[in-house]
Amino acid sequence: MTPDGAPVRPATRPAVDPRRLSSLPPYPLAGIPEARARLLAAGRDVLDLGAGDPGLPIPGRAVDALREAAGRPELQSYGFQRGLPAYRRAIASFMERRYGRALHPDREILPLIGSKEGLALAAFAALDPGDTALAPDPGYAPYFGGPHLAGARLERVRLGPETGFTVPPEAILDAPGTLGLVYLNYPNNPTGATVERPYVAACVDACARRGALLAYDNAYAEIGFAGYRPPGLLEVEDGLECGIEFHSFSKSFNMTGWRLGWACGSAAWIARLAKVKSFIDTGPYLALQHAGAAVLEDAEPYLARNVMLLEERRDAAVAAFRGAGFDLEPPRGALYLWMRIPTGEPARDFALRVLEEQAVVLLPGSALGAGGEGYVRAALTLPVEGYEEAATRVARAL
Repeated sequence: MTPDGAPVRPATRPAVDPRRLSSLPPYPLAGIPEARARLLAAGRDVLDLGAGDPGLPIPGRAVDALREAAGRPELQSYGFQRGLPAYRRAIASFMERRYGRALHPDREILPLIGSKEGLALAAFAALDPGDTALAPDPGYAPYFGGPHLAGARLERVRLGPETGFTVPPEAILDAPGTLGLVYLNYPNNPTGATVERPYVAACVDACARRGALLAYDNAYAEIGFAGYRPPGLLEVEDGLECGIEFHSFSKSFNMTGWRLGWACGSAAWIARLAKVKSFIDTGPYLALQHAGAAVLEDAEPYLARNVMLLEERRDAAVAAFRGAGFDLEPPRGALYLWMRIPTGEPARDFALRVLEEQAVVLLPGSALGAGGEGYVRAALTLPVEGYEEAATRVARAL
């Protein structure tokens, strides 16, 4: 009985999950943080090459600007989808410096709570139930989860060495059904594959011919090695007319926990994405947008230093894992080594064995889709001197 004498009703819950929820695959990192925590609690020295979180210093301007903005009353209210005008202007200025194309701050840019939410919600802006979405396999979880939850039909394109781990433009043209959405991501997570501008142009043309939105995940746009500059939709004719490009502070600026990013595209596509978001969230915290604007105003020196540090890690990691028996080429971008498993074991079995026996966290490729079977992903998350030890431990498991 409750204090007023009313009977207490038993708690109720659904007997089964809704079909769309129950048919989602496990999230790629599910279980790995828990296993890592268990080993750490047991006193093991765990080397974590799993999550793509470099752990490098974030821009000092971000911390200073956030500290100042957190005390300003005008930045404590709802931002809604318009957000902070200064943030939009800073994005437009940065993108023009980077790609040589001017964007309208109010109509062609949208603040995001990290690019991940925008990528997932693009499915609701572009697809009707039963439409087809095309995604690379292996690939980032929102490419699968967004279309699935939107009731679309998902067409997976296997990434393999025979195509340089790219989605052939012909796969876009030949996709079955009513194609409404195509996900692309270069530099690529998890394979590290890179592309040049003509490839992006060919994919834009294929999407335009199919009437599909191209969701171009450019989260690693500022991480290119040995002088490589990853291309984007802004450099391609009609790129933004049939596409939305997604950017993030997570990888390029090491601000993974800040959950701040942006989308850019035609006024029509940005309006559709903003409409979806208006029913889901009220935009990033305005003080975070203020800090993001401060970072973008003088981003280039920080980015150059960041890429230099990551390139040093890449070179050390490639040398160490080659010495451990892995056959791999140095990636030209992103944060990962994509390594074929020499023992022929299933990826999940191998990664679990390496974790339990050697206390090294690797991400099984199969966690990112069936196309990743036979591979593991090693992230550039350790200091340069840590890769020799990591590779030595993995070699023991071989």
